[in-house]
Amino acid sequence: MITEALKKKLKEIFGESNFLDSPEHRIAYSYDGTALLGALPDAILIPTNVEQLSRLMKLANEERFAVIPRGSGTGLSGGSIPSENSVIILMNKWDKIIQIDPDNLTAWVEPGVITGRFQSQVESMKFFYPPDPGSSQICTIGGNVAENAGGLRGLKYGVTKNYVLGFEAVMPNGDVMHIGGKNTKDVAGYNLKDVLVGSEGTLCVFTKILLKLIPIPSASKTFLAFYDSIGRAAETVSAIISARIMPAMLEFLDNPTIRAVEDFSHLGMDKNSGAVLLIEVDGPRAVVDEDASAIAQICKSAGAVTVRAATDNAEAARLKAARKSAFAALARIRPTTILEDVTVPRSEVPVMVDFINETAKKHAVQIGTFGHAGDGNLHPTGLTDERDKKEIEKVKEVFRKLFAKAVELGGTITGEHGVGLAKKAFLEELYDSPYIELLKTTKRMLDPNLILNPGKIISVEPRCEGALPRSREQIEKATRNMDNPSEAYF
Repeated sequence: MITEALKKKLKEIFGESNFLDSPEHRIAYSYDGTALLGALPDAILIPTNVEQLSRLMKLANEERFAVIPRGSGTGLSGGSIPSENSVIILMNKWDKIIQIDPDNLTAWVEPGVITGRFQSQVESMKFFYPPDPGSSQICTIGGNVAENAGGLRGLKYGVTKNYVLGFEAVMPNGDVMHIGGKNTKDVAGYNLKDVLVGSEGTLCVFTKILLKLIPIPSASKTFLAFYDSIGRAAETVSAIISARIMPAMLEFLDNPTIRAVEDFSHLGMDKNSGAVLLIEVDGPRAVVDEDASAIAQICKSAGAVTVRAATDNAEAARLKAARKSAFAALARIRPTTILEDVTVPRSEVPVMVDFINETAKKHAVQIGTFGHAGDGNLHPTGLTDERDKKEIEKVKEVFRKLFAKAVELGGTITGEHGVGLAKKAFLEELYDSPYIELLKTTKRMLDPNLILNPGKIISVEPRCEGALPRSREQIEKATRNMDNPSEAYF
């Protein structure tokens, strides 16, 4: 717990109005978008300049308290959950688009810029920033960079790291470091940029980010293809890629998700369909027309019951918005929604989807699945009620099996949400010792006192994380789990 003397020092750095520690504020910042995880911070700080952050890091090293960076709090792996003896720093007030440079196709932004607002701004100038997380209307660029976020356009355009050219960051010791620049080529030194991008707030705090822009595609075409079975939809995905066509989007929804999205969005989708693919191609008009014609034919040949093309940009936007609403739509069904994130090689998508459905049925739990079929990144989503402890245990068991199956198929436990707090036990179980030890060595080297977002991704040393035990039974269970890390999940 932070002492009164330390609170006084923090107020001297940040000012009275930028220091919050009321019970209401502490509760409001005790959780993020991850279900079943939460813990109270000791205080919430609102920095206004880089110098304050630098002084905070130095003070944290002297006084040994933890600093947890936070943007909009939309993370789905517990990355901004407070830890023992910690303060939250709110970066969402740093929301300026500093510069858009048409000559060099770049943009400097502050980390709290909302991703969707930035996309709209550059698109109005005929530029394109492709990373497009489902939460783009609320998540921040800084959070995207910290988590190396993906999104709906990942198949053709890649993930956030492919568009980060450089940044300014405050390191755990308080140093302010600058990496990269507007140069198209830059091979000077180790590639530390790619070490820090995706470090989930454990190695630095981004304070200014340089992003790469590309020219906006001149044309696009969006389809919905409905199938009576998941298998036929999966065959379509393989056939499109085999035809050397690279769609900008190739998204998948299963039947439970179709029903939820239709009830939520009222787009006129057939709720009895076994699966639907959302497909978008973009590029020069002639290429789009050729690819669109080929894709429509491939969908029909693979057994699509209906292929529906958007008639204009407004309808295309509604179709894509419906796909982005999948999480929110599923969340209306049960009190607790656990959105997970596994990735398998594209060819294994039908195998993974079948396994998800069979495992859910075997354990009598409700799961809807959607995701990025084109790049093999699926989001099985558990619909449950955290008050039903027996059902939660069954859901946990199902997800353990899904993570193991993804790895067995040559996949991974996360394609875009990150490891955070929720999956670190699985990371240490599934990867070999040299890799895990290198992660720990990197953390110790940059943050020897473990003050920056400790306990996320890996455990360098034991700390109290997540909700504190409140009963003897919970204490005994927590003690048992110290010898069995996988049981610490949730």
